[in-house]
Amino acid sequence: MAIQLMHQELSKTSLNRTAERARAFNEMRLGDQLSPSYRNLDQWLRHASTTELERQQREASKRFHRRGITFTVYGDDSGTERLIPFDLMPRILGAKEWDLVSRGCIQRVTALNAFLTDIYGRQEILAAGRIPREAVLGNRMWCPQAVGVATPHGVHAHIAGVDLVRVSPSQWFVLEDNLRTPSGVSYMLENRSAMMRLFPHLFQQQAIAPIDHYPAVLLANLKACAPRDRLNDDPQVVVLTPGSFNSAYFEHVYLAARMGAILVEGGDLFVDHGRVWRHTTTGPQAVDVIYRRVDDEYLDPAEFLGTSTLGVRGVMEVYRQGRVTIVNAVGNGVADDKATYIHVPEMIRFYLGEEPLLSNVPTYCCSKADELQYVLEHLHELVVKEIHGSGGYGMLVGPAATTAERLAYRERLLADPAGFIAQPTLALSTCPTFVAQGIAPRHVDLRPYVLSGATTTLVPGALTRVALKEGSLVVNSSQGGGTKDTWVLCSDELAGSGPC
Repeated sequence: MAIQLMHQELSKTSLNRTAERARAFNEMRLGDQLSPSYRNLDQWLRHASTTELERQQREASKRFHRRGITFTVYGDDSGTERLIPFDLMPRILGAKEWDLVSRGCIQRVTALNAFLTDIYGRQEILAAGRIPREAVLGNRMWCPQAVGVATPHGVHAHIAGVDLVRVSPSQWFVLEDNLRTPSGVSYMLENRSAMMRLFPHLFQQQAIAPIDHYPAVLLANLKACAPRDRLNDDPQVVVLTPGSFNSAYFEHVYLAARMGAILVEGGDLFVDHGRVWRHTTTGPQAVDVIYRRVDDEYLDPAEFLGTSTLGVRGVMEVYRQGRVTIVNAVGNGVADDKATYIHVPEMIRFYLGEEPLLSNVPTYCCSKADELQYVLEHLHELVVKEIHGSGGYGMLVGPAATTAERLAYRERLLADPAGFIAQPTLALSTCPTFVAQGIAPRHVDLRPYVLSGATTTLVPGALTRVALKEGSLVVNSSQGGGTKDTWVLCSDELAGSGPC
């Protein structure tokens, strides 16, 4: 049976089912007009059968299971390991659409790196009064241990995940910046690998930019940030993992293997004579770059959490001496905190002398009495988030919450107003998604991965997360969301003319 649901579900009429969906920008169809980027996919779907797509969906699930592509849901008594849901329908962005995303993300991460260099150094932005001192020095994520550390190339966020949502053909908003240990890039790469295996003919028909060179670009950036006296040699890079019980352990293993780096745990490393070393069967081997997936507080029991067994005792002193590079840098949490987020546009103006290419979502700081009062009066309209929260946990989506849930959250706000921010409920764009009923629009976000070393770049692709539940705006995998491949067309004029 041909998928007729495509042209029904993605039509303007179907989008009027709810007020939210009526306001949502449909990336494949604007009214009755088909986006040129989706032309080839639309033609293919006219002849595709539900049976064939279901078979391919099963094949994709088997592939992900064989490769161990899982994530962990903490606190779930039903089991810790889950396959991340994967959607067969790609999200497709034209070259001009991607150009805005790319330039905007590079601008933002460049400013954030400058901010981190500044606040752990001369603190010029604070002296100029462009950001309140208490917003930085009084922030729970402020890290005194990082003061005075000179990072190579002034890079603190070597890998940054910028979470974006789209509300119109030309309007993107930044939801948050992930500058500590952003995850998910392995899903981006595996989603592409699965799609190329399942639908090779679609890649032969379209000029889709490749992304499989990401691990090579990452490794080159890591080596470029090695201690200066090691740049003329072959800097030794390791990936430091907390271990197999971590939610992103698959990714740690995956990236180490793809880069040709060594995967280590804290017990594999030690400090001696002012250097970091790795135990090997042939004796100690010096380590120059540690791509750590361990949070700051567990990194060095001599300076942070004394009971931690996940890090390396003494590594911070070596780091301060510039004899090892830690990626991402220590202390980045103060820059991706949701309270700091509101100041990023001002950082761009201060450090770069430019206007932001990507907008922030209007944000209410509940620490301010008048803004708290507004939030309390409009809980049914707003999304409220914990300042230090992540993964979709601990937040309230007002329009979808029950009266009891809003009342309970109100008590949390009153008890600790400084711990929360609030934002309007945006009409996230929708993309075609393969669900039980056929092809239907579902809300999506986008996480491009920005890599900084000697230069700041990003590969032409990203992780698209999709809210698989009808009407849901929560895309996190821990909250029932899934992922899909993101295709960036090499040229808007070449859409459908063959590979790049």
